[in-house]
Amino acid sequence: MLFCPTSSIAALSTPPAARTILQHHRSNMSSRSSSPSPVSTDSTVSTLNPMPMDDAADKTDDEECVLSQGRICICSSCEQERQKLELSRKRRRTSRASSASASSASLLSPDRCHEVGKPDPDAERLEKMTSACKTILTCIGEDPNREGLLKTPERWAKALLFMTSGYALTPEKVINDAVFTEDSHKEIVVVRDIDIHSMCEHHMVPFTGRIHVGYIPNGKIIGLSKIARIAEVFSRRLQVQERLTREVADAIEKAVEPLGVGVVIESSHFCMVMRGVQKVGASTVTSCVRGCFESNQKTRAEFFSLIGRSGGR
Repeated sequence: MLFCPTSSIAALSTPPAARTILQHHRSNMSSRSSSPSPVSTDSTVSTLNPMPMDDAADKTDDEECVLSQGRICICSSCEQERQKLELSRKRRRTSRASSASASSASLLSPDRCHEVGKPDPDAERLEKMTSACKTILTCIGEDPNREGLLKTPERWAKALLFMTSGYALTPEKVINDAVFTEDSHKEIVVVRDIDIHSMCEHHMVPFTGRIHVGYIPNGKIIGLSKIARIAEVFSRRLQVQERLTREVADAIEKAVEPLGVGVVIESSHFCMVMRGVQKVGASTVTSCVRGCFESNQKTRAEFFSLIGRSGGR
């Protein structure tokens, strides 16, 4: 049997690279101690083992941030900021997608879209009106292609559609549930001097003026602005003043079922100012009273005094 020292066994079983490290370690140990001691295989294994993973992670966490140097930094603080930024971006993208879906849904609602493959009725109507206006301009002796009239037919068509926009509205739509329960008030409520602009259906020229509305609540009241909107619904149509007065009174009566309602309209008609008798100072007054405004003379007189008129019907 052959006997080999421990150091010889280590030298034979150690790879060349590890042997170089071992020799370097021995020389260091020799310089530190006057009596060198043999290096065991345990120390060799300890020297060759890599750094534990936990220690490496701690070292990464302790690394200095280099973001201020214009370099990409992977320190823990920068990594947390990146994660927060990415989460914020995801939330914004989700919010934008939700808004886009809601917008698409509103654009595709039955009130705003038309059947695919068929022309837009609004555009078709505007085109017909524009063409008709060109014909009218020609009939009165004008040149529709003159510079000042090139866009007049389209402007006229849009203006007329606006002035008759009440056909697309109803009192129920403009009231929008703005009717409230209120039992404490049993006196007259008056909204006066509401400007109105309408079109005489006989000559299609304007008549303008003011409308005064009063009612006595019977447990329900209506939003004050809704009274003006109801007047707008019916005035933005081809009208006669007498019917307009009655329609506003009917709408108020239907909405709040009051004890009484009164409506008075004062206006100037351009059909008797610009043409015909041409009486500039003439004005027309119409009234409509329902319920206790009609049956009780004192109540009616109070209403007329509140709106600044002394007469009855």
